[in-house]
Amino acid sequence: MNLSLLDPFALAQDYPNTLSTTLKWGHSSALRFNHQGTYLASGTIDGTIVIFDFDTNGVITILKGHTRTIQSLCWSQDGRYLLSSSRDWKSILWDLKSCKPVRTVRFDGPVWGADLNPNNPLQFIVSLYEDTPKMVDVTEDVPRLMTLPTQPLRPTTTAAPAKADKQLTLVVLFNKSGDYIITGTSRGWLNVISVETLEIIHSGRITTSNIKNMKLSATGRKVVINSSDRIIRQVRIPDFHNSNPSEWEFEVQVKFQDVVNRLQWNSVSFSTSGDYVLASTFEGHDVYMWETEMGSLIKIFEGPKEEMVEIAWHPTKVLLAVTGLDTGSIYIWTSKLPQKWSALAPDFAEVEENIEYMEQEDEFDIIDEDVMVQRLLDEENDEIVDIITIEQTKPSEAFIIPVDLDLRDECPESDEDI
Repeated sequence: MNLSLLDPFALAQDYPNTLSTTLKWGHSSALRFNHQGTYLASGTIDGTIVIFDFDTNGVITILKGHTRTIQSLCWSQDGRYLLSSSRDWKSILWDLKSCKPVRTVRFDGPVWGADLNPNNPLQFIVSLYEDTPKMVDVTEDVPRLMTLPTQPLRPTTTAAPAKADKQLTLVVLFNKSGDYIITGTSRGWLNVISVETLEIIHSGRITTSNIKNMKLSATGRKVVINSSDRIIRQVRIPDFHNSNPSEWEFEVQVKFQDVVNRLQWNSVSFSTSGDYVLASTFEGHDVYMWETEMGSLIKIFEGPKEEMVEIAWHPTKVLLAVTGLDTGSIYIWTSKLPQKWSALAPDFAEVEENIEYMEQEDEFDIIDEDVMVQRLLDEENDEIVDIITIEQTKPSEAFIIPVDLDLRDECPESDEDI
């Protein structure tokens, strides 16, 4: 599309404004774009993983290995590997070149969440239901499971915690470099664990309530935390590499909440730029969006009449994907850019309704053919156009998933599920 046709004010808008598309294949429970934004992985409640080609919105492959609801999905940096975790007590690392599992790891309880190491796709961490979190290394044929600590570091002057103060790790994620693990507990603590030693080197209390989920910004300098006290907190991540752990501090920069309705939140996420925080509402059909500097509410995305759950922001486009709880559909919000035809001709007038056109006296007079041909020859450019040389384009570094041509056999019986 010619950029001159677009309204420059609308072009500068960096958040979506229109519910444009609905994707559906099964009942979606988890969403994740790959880092290049070319594919969208959707985990369903029956354990199936569907991968959409986001340029065509078509399904290119289906992965089957789980038997219960998919809780989380995570892509490797190059897009070749996909980590899936489920309530069937398993995590599977998929090689999308062959669309087969590299390793399947079974735990002693349902998996609530997992995250791949940004520097090593054969290493990941998981949080388990009422169990200690684990770091898993699948480099060898037999996966190696290492237990991560949960009890936070406390000042030496603080009394030992009571037995009732036992904590559970609910969420886990790697930092941007993959050298440290950030975990959130049921008592509102954030723990920083060294990947090298698997020991907690710093702890900080953010809230007194459960930390339900966390998302790291694209730069890795901020994390947004959703807790059960109905407040969303944006926390600054200290520089782990250029300072002593004793000097680290988790600074709460902004708090987001609905003071009037006291809403609870299902899922939270950053926009790719980190300028906005988004949250889906519990028992509501809206998605709230705030700007991250002052905490001002920018927009409320009003979805269909069902509860919105999982949120995924596209890595390169102004695009938002959200799953619906009742139908499992994936709703896509995009930025609709109005065309500005007056940019092509200064005398072009845009009208809101039809008006009667008055023909001018010589507007449709017949022009001599020889004169017309001479005009066209005069307007031609004498520049020589090279139609022989082939330009060598640099191949894309992103991994391309092979398309499964036998998907018709996997197609749901109901047309409404496609």
